[in-house]
Amino acid sequence: MTMGCGNACPVFPGKRYKDWKLDDPAGKGVESVRPIRDEIRSRVEKLLAELIPAA
Repeated sequence: MTMGCGNACPVFPGKRYKDWKLDDPAGKGVESVRPIRDEIRSRVEKLLAELIPAA
């Protein structure tokens, strides 16, 4: 999983990578950052559901 490091991120053969396009929260107020936080949470929960299917 990467968050905006582009070509600077290390690449390991055989690994799956997801590049999530997210707004940069730098310099934004808390009301602007909360939706970004919520989007990250949603994506992580979805990823966990893919990786760890319900028994």
